[in-house]
Amino acid sequence: MKTRYLLVLFPIAILGHFLHWSHLTVFALASISIIPLAGLIGEGTEHIAEKTGPKLGGLLNATMGNAAELIITIFAIKEGLLELVKASITGSILGNLLLVLGASILVGGVKHGKQKFHRTQASVNATMLILAVIALVVPSIFGATVKSVEAGSPSPFSNLGVDPSVEALSLGVASLMIAIYVLGVIYSFRTSNDSPLVREAAHLPSTEGWSIRKSLTILVLATAATAWVSEILVGSVEPVLESLGWTEFFLGIVIIPLVGNAAEHWVGVQVAAKNQMDLSLEISVGSSLQIALFVAPLLVFISLLMGNPLTLVFNQFELIALVSASLIAGLVALDGESNWIEGAQLLVVYLILVLAFYFLPAI
Repeated sequence: MKTRYLLVLFPIAILGHFLHWSHLTVFALASISIIPLAGLIGEGTEHIAEKTGPKLGGLLNATMGNAAELIITIFAIKEGLLELVKASITGSILGNLLLVLGASILVGGVKHGKQKFHRTQASVNATMLILAVIALVVPSIFGATVKSVEAGSPSPFSNLGVDPSVEALSLGVASLMIAIYVLGVIYSFRTSNDSPLVREAAHLPSTEGWSIRKSLTILVLATAATAWVSEILVGSVEPVLESLGWTEFFLGIVIIPLVGNAAEHWVGVQVAAKNQMDLSLEISVGSSLQIALFVAPLLVFISLLMGNPLTLVFNQFELIALVSASLIAGLVALDGESNWIEGAQLLVVYLILVLAFYFLPAI
């Protein structure tokens, strides 16, 4: 892939970190270097899938599909940047449903005119998406209706001013979200291979065949490198926010998702240009479902173990954006066909939200 040329920025980012270059320079280098590393993680996964078969490979893809962003958010939790973590969850879902899907439909529509896709599968995906959004909305609405936790509460969330009932609800909802994710994977194993939860190993452009040993080696090295550069990136966040005047919310909801998912985003547009809209939809919607049903609840439990508990309580603007994105994406998929104007509409909605995110004051 062409993004491999960007790998040269990885050692430069490491060098800049140790030589104490400006935080903005190091942040930019680290961010860009994550893009090819995420691509290598995806490519290694795809080559393993070619050897293991679509079902087992698809399960690996579903697990590793958002590895780069998961690693970034884990380091952000370690640094106590919980608002950035929650914003990145929201931003990933919005980016896939509006930016990636919109760009894919626009490019595919301009090149091929009206494109068709499997209406039944799209409907199933849309239903699962609505379920995921409900799971994220309920704790937020509940949290807005309860009072702050009483002083001296034994809850691990006490220092965050979160009611113990909100804590319990977040943990319960997270458990149920992972459960439905697992059930979806099991269902996919027993029925078809084209579920958004277990996708076929056909996303990345075919290159030379890799052996299992080579694939695993690249996968491990790319994951380790991603962890290293993610720690550097997160360590530069606060100085960068201060120098640019951005909010933690804007960085998390726009920049981090773009960096962590750029490789997969590009593949979604590529396959749409090849008139493979079913696969393009699986990439965009499937990634959104993985973030909502697997990554988000997993982070709740990881944060608890790390001593910086994260709840599934999002601000009102995030909730409005999530509901709006899921509804408009569902409407686009409802009739089983798409055209370029629908792609343009999705992109406009995304840009409107980005403008709002930029001007939204710190929350």
